[in-house]
Amino acid sequence: MLNVDDEQFLHYLQDENTYAQQWFDAHREITATIVEEIRSRVQETDQSPAVSAGNWWYSTRTVEGLSYPIHCRASSLTEAEGLTAEIILDQNKEAEGHEFFDLGALEPDHQHQLVAWSADTAGNEHYTLRIRDTSTGTDLDDTIPDTTWGGVTWSTDSRHLFYVVADDTERPYQVRRHEIGTPTSSDEIVFTDQDERFYVGIELTRSGRYVVIHSGSKTSSEVHLIDASHPLSEPQCVRPRAEHVEYAVDDWEQTLVITTNLDAEDFQIMTAPHDNPSDWTTFVAHEPGRRITAVEPFKGVLAIHQWANAQPQIRLIDSEGNSRTIDLHQEPHDIEFGANENFTTDTVRVQLQSLTQPSTVIDVKLDDLSHRVIRQTPTPNVNLDNYVSERHWATAEDGTTVPYDIVRHRGHHGAVPAVIYAYGSYEISLPPWFSVARLSLLDRGLAWILVHPRGGGELGRQWYLNGKFLNKRNTFTDVLAATNNAISQGLIDGERLAIRGGSAGGLMVGACITMQPDLYSSAVAEVPFVDVVSTMSDPTLPLTVTEWEEWGDPRSEPYASYIESYSPYDNTRPADYPAVFITAGLNDPRVSVHEPAKWAARLRDVRTNDAPLLFKTEMGAGHGGPSGRYAAWEDEARTLTFILETTRPGS
Repeated sequence: MLNVDDEQFLHYLQDENTYAQQWFDAHREITATIVEEIRSRVQETDQSPAVSAGNWWYSTRTVEGLSYPIHCRASSLTEAEGLTAEIILDQNKEAEGHEFFDLGALEPDHQHQLVAWSADTAGNEHYTLRIRDTSTGTDLDDTIPDTTWGGVTWSTDSRHLFYVVADDTERPYQVRRHEIGTPTSSDEIVFTDQDERFYVGIELTRSGRYVVIHSGSKTSSEVHLIDASHPLSEPQCVRPRAEHVEYAVDDWEQTLVITTNLDAEDFQIMTAPHDNPSDWTTFVAHEPGRRITAVEPFKGVLAIHQWANAQPQIRLIDSEGNSRTIDLHQEPHDIEFGANENFTTDTVRVQLQSLTQPSTVIDVKLDDLSHRVIRQTPTPNVNLDNYVSERHWATAEDGTTVPYDIVRHRGHHGAVPAVIYAYGSYEISLPPWFSVARLSLLDRGLAWILVHPRGGGELGRQWYLNGKFLNKRNTFTDVLAATNNAISQGLIDGERLAIRGGSAGGLMVGACITMQPDLYSSAVAEVPFVDVVSTMSDPTLPLTVTEWEEWGDPRSEPYASYIESYSPYDNTRPADYPAVFITAGLNDPRVSVHEPAKWAARLRDVRTNDAPLLFKTEMGAGHGGPSGRYAAWEDEARTLTFILETTRPGS
């Protein structure tokens, strides 16, 4: 199964796909109905709010019938919002002839004459990097294959382009510099990190002054800077890496600004002189439970993204340390930085959404926090007032209170069937988000619950630490506790429950249904990481070494026994399991197709019931599933069909 070119294995996957398709063919009517419902709620010909960058306004538009966005620009806001804007890149044209297409970089140079762009056409996260001349609309001869998602950055004079390549284990590990018009074979190596725990990425400071090379493991990091106006200069290390010290760097007028956990578990913000970058001084002090996650510097103001009490926030701090919080919504919601390309500005753009509110772009004035809604994503044929969401808290086995958010249709009362969704790994915090596809469940009487288990970062660094390594089982028992709490509160029907998650969230699904197989009637595990012991024991597999700092190394105790205690593949024993839908991607570099394949086979072998068990592999895609919005709608409609059909009474 490790050899995805093995003919016998490919035939096996095709046979599984045929079996799954037979099930979906028997339910094609409801799938087709859901696809049309999704389509009816989307304004297919649409345009994003224009974003100011230098002397240009950039926007993205979609066209009915076309799967991918079209990227445009104009010299004025009026033109950018109209149909006369200049097309920079039409993803639909670039995707022609490819079953899969994913745009990686789309980075204009400082003069906005050239645009670096990259695409993956296999789903394996290998991107080919190209350079487009905006005056002609054609690409230069400079073509760079096998780049990564690690970033692309221009020098100030637009003569040099920095990019990242991966090693044999798919780890972004090296920064290279390409001079425009020269053979790629002569590209210079700028930085290499041989430590297999570390990922390398690059970006430009918001001021445009420095190229930032960030090298980070799960527990520590190191940053090097290159003056963007002197691209041939050697990278300057800000501070050498130290175990368990993480930091990120940006440029804020007269100082560098550093976000770090140095003496600050939930991170603080420090400053340092440009000429002495390792001399750090506290600017925004650490506050336990307020997890600082990102900083965007503007002229005169720092915008800080943080999580507090399982809710994302944005606050503004001026050079004197005066702090104000942007407060725009009451129910559980997400707030993130929007597109803010200009360092000197009087507004900060944010994006707001919730379980009941579509993505909304808002410009907030930096001086008085007054705000203006620029645009809310249209949802035709939807009455948003029909839906209500709220937050609840469950008590876990050890007494910890775990937050979960629930959304339902106002017209459906009492204990309703429900879908439980969670992730809970890598300190990734999942804020509530809006989904037009989800409405097809809510309108049919189901509720949808987003659990925030330990292992995520919603309640600070301790929330993460208490859900990793030898505390990883807390992630799964937190989800079980939230499910049982919602049942006991009369919010959901304990006989008609589905559980869903992807990647490490697929691990969560597998662990929950092997720990308590009678709790859920349906389970959807998308590209699930389920063979934890075997994968983490093999350092030759892609990304294994980097993952030891998340899961532990099962080649020795105590991790061997502990990981084996929750690894879904190792804990799939004879039982009546829920109906299960498992997905995979043949070209997936993150969760190899063999993991979900062997788990599906083991479930078939040992289960003691005959509930639907479907395993579907995308033969031309990777970790994110099929590309293009129409293919994604079809894919989601199939998943919702499975949930609906397997949570019906008697299913």
